Amino acid sequence: MTMSPTLNDAQRTLTFEEIGPAQRGTRSDEVVLAISPAFADFFSQTIVDIPHAEVVRQILAGIEEQEVSARCIRVTHSADLAVLAHTAAKLSGSGIGIGILSRGTSMIHQRDLPRLSSLELFPQCPLLTLETYRNIGANAAQYAKGESPEPVPTLNDQMARPRWQAKAALLHLKETEQIRKGAKPVEVAATFAAAV
Repeated sequence: MTMSPTLNDAQRTLTFEEIGPAQRGTRSDEVVLAISPAFADFFSQTIVDIPHAEVVRQILAGIEEQEVSARCIRVTHSADLAVLAHTAAKLSGSGIGIGILSRGTSMIHQRDLPRLSSLELFPQCPLLTLETYRNIGANAAQYAKGESPEPVPTLNDQMARPRWQAKAALLHLKETEQIRKGAKPVEVAATFAAAV
């Protein structure tokens, strides 16, 4: 697995161990992160080769820095970002969830909002950095605490879509091949380990 040499822990890997069916949380101070069917499984990096291990590490660090707990679930019945994020929010004790697709596209959602009306959407995954992912986690945690944070600043490039459209379409196709219709979300535990 080739990773960006600019990352300090480029040999780190990520696995998710299934714990059991995902249940609605009882803690009012938690954020649920929903990963897509192929995240850190069929794929191991985002569209711009950022390792999934580092993405998850940064999101969880952002949540924990706000003194909020985090749980992870895997959603395999859909590769629709809004479905992932809304499912996470509905299962979160605080009502706040984050969804992330294998290519890196992300969303912060709230339980009582319509599925297509998120708190924050990060559609230009080629422009998302590890700092952005950390800020996504931090903002989600602040929403969970009842705060109203400033939206996470992101880059904008009108040429990103045409430049990455073909690769994004291919990644989406491969992601949807991993869908298991009718499968229920499962709670998973992230394990980080150094590759040999």
